[in-house]
Amino acid sequence: MVIVVAGGEPPAASSLEGLPPDVFVVAADSGVDGAQAIGLRVGLAIGDFDSASPGAAERVEAAGGRVERHPPAKDATDLELALDAALVRRPDRIVVLGGAGGRFDHWLAVAFLLASPLYAGVEIQARWASATMTVVRGTAVLSGRPGDVVTLLPVHGPAAGIRTEGLEYPLRDEELAPGTTRGVSNVLSDTTARVSVRDGVLLAIQPR
Repeated sequence: MVIVVAGGEPPAASSLEGLPPDVFVVAADSGVDGAQAIGLRVGLAIGDFDSASPGAAERVEAAGGRVERHPPAKDATDLELALDAALVRRPDRIVVLGGAGGRFDHWLAVAFLLASPLYAGVEIQARWASATMTVVRGTAVLSGRPGDVVTLLPVHGPAAGIRTEGLEYPLRDEELAPGTTRGVSNVLSDTTARVSVRDGVLLAIQPR
């Protein structure tokens, strides 16, 4: 498992709930500041460091971590570079902490990025201040409280063979097409729910 800390809004300490200690941490640019603020040791800091605090990269190196610098003019965001670096470690799961800087275009770009086929071989979850998003390929288990909202959105094409357990409005071997609102505002009926998809990719979004 690898934790990737994005730039933008710093993660809350509560976002570490349920995560094992001593996980390798990759920080994207100002994600260094967010990681250090909640007590995470950064193993790799990556990016152009245009938004990190002064001395952030140096603090990583002083603590034994590695810094990988990139020019501001590049073809990928700092978060994408961080995710690619995390994949090099061959994790079975990546948890992304932090935010998208409060910009709607950044939020959309991050959501589509995490659902990219590039990361099809790893479980991915993002924990933001405003929502938790789980990428569903095959099967995923969601947790929360009864009554919590869960929205299921297909990306990159239709999602077929969707089955759910633990949601108030179940789906039984059904299909969701891109652009549909049918999966919006479902509700947890228990503390966990199981969502599976035969073909395609779903974003399971749990607003906070």
